[in-house]
Amino acid sequence: MTTSELPRRNPGASGRTYSPPQPQPGAPSRALRIRAAGGWEKFMRRSKNWQERKT
Repeated sequence: MTTSELPRRNPGASGRTYSPPQPQPGAPSRALRIRAAGGWEKFMRRSKNWQERKT
């Protein structure tokens, strides 16, 4: 039984382009989510420092 080699395909050869999904109405923007994540990290660092000073 001989198998023929499949033809090579180039990624993206179909002509389709990637587009990021559209956010749902009322959903926070990407920039807001990034800012909130930074604020959460800062909050967690401060709470850890506060707990260490408390004990």
